Amino acid sequence: MFPIAEAFVERSILVSDDDIIAAQAALWDRVRIISEPGGAAAFAALLSGRYVPSAGERIAVLVCGANTNPAKF
Repeated sequence: MFPIAEAFVERSILVSDDDIIAAQAALWDRVRIISEPGGAAAFAALLSGRYVPSAGERIAVLVCGANTNPAKF
């Protein structure tokens, strides 16, 4: 797997657990989407400012909630 990532992934961005929790909360508060932590990580990068899109750059964020326990959310 690593050789594939090395060949095709331009860069990685690290976000904190707090960034992910904030992204999960924002997804719920703003659009009523329940997301698992891993599913909110890309949004966390944008929301926290750890990734700032270039002018005119188009962004898509995939969000998943399959591994979320709504009772714990």
